[in-house]
Amino acid sequence: MRRVWRVPALFLLGGAVAATGLALGGDLAMAAVLLALFTLFAVLHSPLIFPGPVPAAEARRRSAADGSPVVYWRPGCAYCLRLRLRLGRDAARLHWVNIWRDPEGAAAVRAATGGDETVPTVVVADRPHINPDPAWVRRQLPPRS
Repeated sequence: MRRVWRVPALFLLGGAVAATGLALGGDLAMAAVLLALFTLFAVLHSPLIFPGPVPAAEARRRSAADGSPVVYWRPGCAYCLRLRLRLGRDAARLHWVNIWRDPEGAAAVRAATGGDETVPTVVVADRPHINPDPAWVRRQLPPRS
C-alpha cells in the first residue's frame, strides 16, 4: 500500500523543499506557485485520479458480465495517466486493476507482456493490448444502456 503513494509523496516533499527555499529567499509568490504545481503533480500521479481499483478476479467477472474492458495500471505511470485523462468520464465504465495492489493482476500483465509489467495493459474479449490508443479503447466500450 505504501508503494502506491511513494511517487506522490516525493512530489510533495520535493515541492515543499523547493518552496521553502524560495520562501526563505523572499520570493513568496513563486514559492506558492511552485508548491501548487508540485501538489498538482502529486495528485495526478496518485491513485486518487483513477476510478476505484478492483481485484483482477472481480474485474474479469464484471467484464464478462457487461463487456467493458479491464485496464491493468499502476500509479506513477505516465501512459496510464494519459489513458485515464483522454478517456475522461468514460474511464468509469472500465474496470481498473492496480497491479501494485493486486499480485494476481501483476501476474496477468507479466503473462501478457512476456514477463515485464508494462502498463497500461487493456484486456478486451480476453485479448491483451499493451498501451493502446485511448480512442481505440473508447471504441471498445459497450453502448450505453
